[in-house]
Amino acid sequence: MQKPSIPKGTRDFSPEEMAKRNYIFNTIREVFHLYGYQQIETPAMENLSTLMGKYGEEGDKLLFKILNSGDCFSGIADEELPERNPVKFAVKACEKGLRYDLTVPFARYVVQHRNDITFPFKRYQIQPVWRADRPQKGRYREFFQCDADVVGSNSLLNEVELIQLMDEVYHRFGIRVCIKMNNRKILSGIAEILGEADKIVDITVAIDKLDKIGLENVNQELRAKGLTEEAITRLQPIITLAGTNEEKLEVLKQELGASQVACKGIEEMQYILTQTNLLGLRSTLELDLTLARGLNYYTGAIFEVKALDVQIGSITGGGRYDNLTGVFGMDGVSGVGISFGADRIFDVLNQLELYPADSLQTTQLMFVNFGAKEQEYLLPLLAQIRKAGIRTELYPEPAKMKKQMGYADTKKIPFVGLVGETEMNEGKINLKNMLTGEQNPVTLAELIALF
Repeated sequence: MQKPSIPKGTRDFSPEEMAKRNYIFNTIREVFHLYGYQQIETPAMENLSTLMGKYGEEGDKLLFKILNSGDCFSGIADEELPERNPVKFAVKACEKGLRYDLTVPFARYVVQHRNDITFPFKRYQIQPVWRADRPQKGRYREFFQCDADVVGSNSLLNEVELIQLMDEVYHRFGIRVCIKMNNRKILSGIAEILGEADKIVDITVAIDKLDKIGLENVNQELRAKGLTEEAITRLQPIITLAGTNEEKLEVLKQELGASQVACKGIEEMQYILTQTNLLGLRSTLELDLTLARGLNYYTGAIFEVKALDVQIGSITGGGRYDNLTGVFGMDGVSGVGISFGADRIFDVLNQLELYPADSLQTTQLMFVNFGAKEQEYLLPLLAQIRKAGIRTELYPEPAKMKKQMGYADTKKIPFVGLVGETEMNEGKINLKNMLTGEQNPVTLAELIALF
């Protein structure tokens, strides 16, 4: 018989891993609620007409398509079959696909329910997404996304609040982070002033390597990408931008003053910094021009969060976009959103051992089962103990003592209750601390007070 297995790029989660994941999701969920975000869910599968063409050609290839139920060949002529053309076949044999991210389903949701939604609409979504990617370390075919967006408002107060929200989440996790911020308009302004509008990605990629390869090599790389000497000279103060956020902004004002779009971006950045200065953030907020995520998507502020004590990619990212719902024929819905990388946060918390002791929600107290009479005595007691909110179990059969204690040990249960003939007569519970080995007889009231 073949051993059972799961599809490549997917995972099982053990009870312990699930407890850790729930700690992550519950913490983020609490903070979302604190800022007025409400949860929605969308189906695992969407119509392919909703998904196709939204993620570029590469993205279309990575969509998991679902064969039509019933006769999936019904729309296909016999003469088409010998062609064996997978694209043509999928068009006729598949109407649905698994969602690739949470953003496109969210856009579809907003357009479909526009008459019932109050704008600005603050929503969050914590659900799995699927990508037919090549599985590798840290990249899975099924993974969770954890998104919060506010749409239908141009106010930069939303950006300020999202920075606060990220700061609060990482404070609760105990992870030291740097929140990096940039603005798409500043990047467009740089390209505009250099007369190299199409090279903005090349420029940011090169600038990003400054720490690793040094200024001279960055300039070499820019030459290799076809930038003129004049453009490279003009870029120098921007590449070597340093100092406080305010000092950086001053340099940008001088260097990019001729570009209208850059000035708008600097003004937005200035506003966000002024407002966040009032808040006493615990994380560092850093203006970083090398940040160029989702350039064809974001139109204003761009965010990325880096963990300071662990080598790992960004653990949260997001930004402001101008036209979320345009692809579905509803123009002018601007929004800003962030996405927490739950899997990476999981790795960071594991590496730094930051899970609070009680976050795993394991059993706190197990009663040893000595037999039928004791069991009948214990069942009503257990009900009262559970009523007090203490996570309790009774071993299901009167097995050997060694086996029952072994079970408690394996499950990391900190206390074991022993109730035999003597204890029943005295109305006591013999409570054993599994860590120290100490045993004490206590009454039910004392036991509940102890926990």
